[in-house]
Amino acid sequence: MLWLNVQRSVTVQKGLCLRVPCSFIPPGDSSEPTSGHWYRMPRKNMIEQTKSVTTNSSLQLLGDPGAGNCTLGIMSPRKRDTGRYYFQLDRGPARYSNRNDSLSVQVTELTELPDIRVQEPLQSGSPSRLTCSLPGACDGAWAPTISWTGAALGPSGVYEAREIQLTPRPQDHNTNLTCRVAFPGTAPSRERTLRLQVSYPPQSLTIHVCQGNRTGPEAQGNSSSRLVPEGAALCLVCVADSNPPSRLSWAWRSWALNPLKPSGPGVLELPGVQWDQEGELTCLAEHPRGNLSASIHLSVFSTPHLQGLSCSWEKEVLHCSCSSRAWPAPTLRWQLGDYTLEVTSNDTVQVTTSSGGPWANSTLSLHGELGASLRLSCEARNAHGEQRAGVLLMPGKRELRGGFVLGSMVGAGVAGLLALCLYLTFFLVKTCRKKAPKRAAGLEEAPSTQQRHVSWGEGLHYASLNFLELRPREPPGQDALNSTEYSEIKTKQ
Repeated sequence: MLWLNVQRSVTVQKGLCLRVPCSFIPPGDSSEPTSGHWYRMPRKNMIEQTKSVTTNSSLQLLGDPGAGNCTLGIMSPRKRDTGRYYFQLDRGPARYSNRNDSLSVQVTELTELPDIRVQEPLQSGSPSRLTCSLPGACDGAWAPTISWTGAALGPSGVYEAREIQLTPRPQDHNTNLTCRVAFPGTAPSRERTLRLQVSYPPQSLTIHVCQGNRTGPEAQGNSSSRLVPEGAALCLVCVADSNPPSRLSWAWRSWALNPLKPSGPGVLELPGVQWDQEGELTCLAEHPRGNLSASIHLSVFSTPHLQGLSCSWEKEVLHCSCSSRAWPAPTLRWQLGDYTLEVTSNDTVQVTTSSGGPWANSTLSLHGELGASLRLSCEARNAHGEQRAGVLLMPGKRELRGGFVLGSMVGAGVAGLLALCLYLTFFLVKTCRKKAPKRAAGLEEAPSTQQRHVSWGEGLHYASLNFLELRPREPPGQDALNSTEYSEIKTKQ
């Protein structure tokens, strides 16, 4: 009787290999020739010739029976190899076995999947080893064929080996690499797909500019520029192509190294851009494997806006001042009639100009007599627009040097004089109506309106005088009604 030290039942998948350890204490004379065999037992209620399986290509005796080793190798079995097996020892003329001490072998369908192992982290530009194996696969003549497919493998995209060396590129990130295990014969093939996770530093850095309803890439690489109207709402979105994601930060005017806290990852919001926010904004992408930066230059602009033009007489000298706000700061110039007054200083004209930030200021002093009805204007101009304001120098009853009075933007001096004329006109008209109430009802009032306007350029200030003349049909000879009086003053802008 032979007693085996072996497990009673094993299960192996179709096409795989299994090694079943087995041992026993050899009986009899060890000097006798010794051999061992595994036999398949006949199925119940069926007469079947018992035959050795040592010549079966699927089951083989691996151990040395003379040393008490009966280890069994199951190589790429098929479904028909399922059954019970017992071991028999032949020593000289004696045969030893124990059919009650048998091994049950169960062959099932192949469900095992390949196992892919990445030996080193996948980093762009650095080689890494990858291995593919199928647990339980055979070696040697029964070993399956292992192949790789994927765009990361290069132009051919196919490689046959259990182990490959891969040097990934940034574009290989999130691509598929497939390992396929094919068995000889009719056994099905198995495969597993790995999605590559490649670490790479920032490859590109793009700044998107959002202004109003428009969004689009504005800066890519090292520098770009954007023209922004003052007061506009602006948002900048920085996008970096890297894995893992880079840490994004903003800096304003890189020379000052003043970081601005973004409202989100890579997002910088500027609710109302001001002239003093002009300059370079830099987005920095920081990554463990390298950094990258991109900049955009904000050029803020606004059109000139005149804040006021005022003039006054002082010691027979006309003094005028003009100020304007714009960015870039505007240039101011004076126009007297058809002549442009440059920045100068002499006995007749003194013109000075100064600027600070978005403001520009200019003063004008005129000495001597001035011609009749001259136009004086101040013009503010920059590359984005211009604006002009003016006053009219008019002849008047009050004698000043040169025989002129000043009709300014607000007409303050004229308004006082004409208010008195308006009152006298109203009094005379009322008196005439009382003298001839009935006949006046049949008279045709024929007002003749004459307007003296000064109007030139955009944003000009001028004074308007309306002269009203009453001419009743009867009586035609009233001197009081034939005279012209100031009856209405309008100031327009």
